[in-house]
Amino acid sequence: MTHTLMDLPFELDALEPYISRETLEYHHGKHHAAYVNNLNRLIEGTKFEKMVLKDIIKSADGGIFNNAAQVYNHDFYFKGLCRDKTTPSKNLLKLIDRDFGSMEAFKETFLERAAGLFGSGWLWLSIDSSGDLLLESLSNAQNPLVTGNTPLMTCDVWEHAYYIDNRNARPEYLKKWWDIINWDFVSKNLEDFTYSRHGTLDPCSDDSEECKI
Repeated sequence: MTHTLMDLPFELDALEPYISRETLEYHHGKHHAAYVNNLNRLIEGTKFEKMVLKDIIKSADGGIFNNAAQVYNHDFYFKGLCRDKTTPSKNLLKLIDRDFGSMEAFKETFLERAAGLFGSGWLWLSIDSSGDLLLESLSNAQNPLVTGNTPLMTCDVWEHAYYIDNRNARPEYLKKWWDIINWDFVSKNLEDFTYSRHGTLDPCSDDSEECKI
């Protein structure tokens, strides 16, 4: 199958002044596109040619893994951004309060971890098979699919995500990024995980045992 570059879910200038049009032109139009093109070239004539992206990531290594994972990671990152004001769902907030203490504590921990991640990589909010939230600081193209967890949210800390707008000031980029998180997307990822485990989208609508995972 041929993999294609995703369309951004917003206009190129929609995230200004948080993320500039120029950054998106390079980040999405150059870097992201290059990963897609490289992946299609590398898988031609291999067993990965007919696989969906997630299956490639779970079974490949080397250049095929790196490019497949970077396509997936960037798809996930861009879907997680929007200029509209969004808020976490009640179920997501409950889990954040349970596993991080509060939303403010979660924000502080997330931004500190993202700022301190050495080199290029991604900070992920993911959920494990037990239903526990965790932060995964992963280098280069790695993502939670490799560790057996389910991704909910990610922040790209490769320099190409922020250098045009913020030069080397990663913390400044992170502060802006936090203000344009698409919490609807993050919450929907949690709903999908919950549905896959419980067969319902809202197991925490009451005080049932399912709410205490």
